Amino acid sequence: MNNQIAIQDITAFVYRCPLEKPVETSFGTMSDRPMVIVRVTDQDGQEGWGEVWCNFPMVGAEHRARLISSVFSPLLKQTTYDSPEHAFDMLTQQTEVLSLQAAEPGPFAQCIAGIDLALWDLCARRSEQPLWKYLGGVNNEIPVYASGLNPSQPARLAAAMQAQGYTRFKLKVGFGLQRDIENLQALRSTLGSDVGLMIDANQGWSLEQAQKNLPALERFRPGWIEEPLRCIEEWAQWKELQKTTCIPLAAGENILGEGDFQKALDSQVLSIIQPDVAKWGGISKCLPLAKAINGSGSHYYPHYLGGGIGLMASAHLLAAVGGEGALEIDSNPNPLRTELSLPLNKLEDGKVVLGNEPGTGPLSGLAVIQRYMTGEY
Repeated sequence: MNNQIAIQDITAFVYRCPLEKPVETSFGTMSDRPMVIVRVTDQDGQEGWGEVWCNFPMVGAEHRARLISSVFSPLLKQTTYDSPEHAFDMLTQQTEVLSLQAAEPGPFAQCIAGIDLALWDLCARRSEQPLWKYLGGVNNEIPVYASGLNPSQPARLAAAMQAQGYTRFKLKVGFGLQRDIENLQALRSTLGSDVGLMIDANQGWSLEQAQKNLPALERFRPGWIEEPLRCIEEWAQWKELQKTTCIPLAAGENILGEGDFQKALDSQVLSIIQPDVAKWGGISKCLPLAKAINGSGSHYYPHYLGGGIGLMASAHLLAAVGGEGALEIDSNPNPLRTELSLPLNKLEDGKVVLGNEPGTGPLSGLAVIQRYMTGEY
């Protein structure tokens, strides 16, 4: 396997797709769907594509794209790296002080993650292998679940997703206990008593609120409760919460760095751990992390809410790692996702097949979504 990369150029592209129905969370609302994708070109003209997390705040997409062009492009151009892992480590070291000075370790980590995804995609495309196989995977069929069920009439959207072949679903909670209960009742009534159903509070509760709310939700048998507490809370609080509910605890999308993920593993409080490859770590750090999660007794479930390129990278990583995890796919309409993740649009009994296209898959959807592009950086 030749992972050496001589980088010629890097470009970021910003897209925005308007929404008829905003995406609601316990902490805020998305009025459109943004996407930042990164194209890396090597000195032989080969390309790789990645995606940078940019959902919040709403101005985040342009900000991340400008970080790519102003900070990372000068570091990357005309530079040769032994591997994507080498590039990840070098970029992290070279921008550490600046990220601290700017008080923006998150946006810097997200840019490095997106660049890393592009570098791995480039390596896999260059080798004419799908990324899942390039990473050592043996099976390209993976389970999926429908995410992003909003608190407003979630049963209607869930029923549509069930008709498409989904067998597991995740509801956003944290909008008042009574409303959460009514939504779970509607979902169970619509989907059936045995369908997999998970809930996500998006860091919306204090420990006291979570201790009060979760026992009232147990009768709906959620597969997990995601981020019931803020990601900065001590693991001792999570352990206190664990004592008061039988619902498995899940988190990880807002954990940043190897040290903090190790603390999460050491706490042994999370049944489900959910790193986001476009938010921190890319493939270089999330591949060994995912293996460590599965080896710890917890389960690796990739978090994802964005466009199709990052989603496909998440899918290929899950296929490479294996285990009991399933891929998160947002239920809300978003051509920035569906046009760039074509293999994921064909479900059968809650599973998809990634196929054998090189890298993370076909890029024909870029032409389809051209009208949503707002800038090149």
